[in-house]
Amino acid sequence: MAKAEALRLDLLLVRLRFARSRSVAQRWISEGHMRKNRQRVVNIDTPIEVGDVLTLPVGVRVKVIHICALPDRRGSAIEAQTCYESLDAG
Repeated sequence: MAKAEALRLDLLLVRLRFARSRSVAQRWISEGHMRKNRQRVVNIDTPIEVGDVLTLPVGVRVKVIHICALPDRRGSAIEAQTCYESLDAG
């Protein structure tokens, strides 16, 4: 896991495998449907720290995740899933 205290939102989405590339993540963020700790996010360079809660539109569903660790790289899906906890009901 990363030693950094914060990671840009666009980079985090790529490393956690929610987006295939940073340009896709940046476009997704700029659409304004994403939230960090219940606050709307439109800046791609929003810093994300351990403990933050993100609300992400994934397809027709909404995914709520709690950030447990900041990944160093884009690893496997299993590795990525160890960095967050899903808070979705169900």
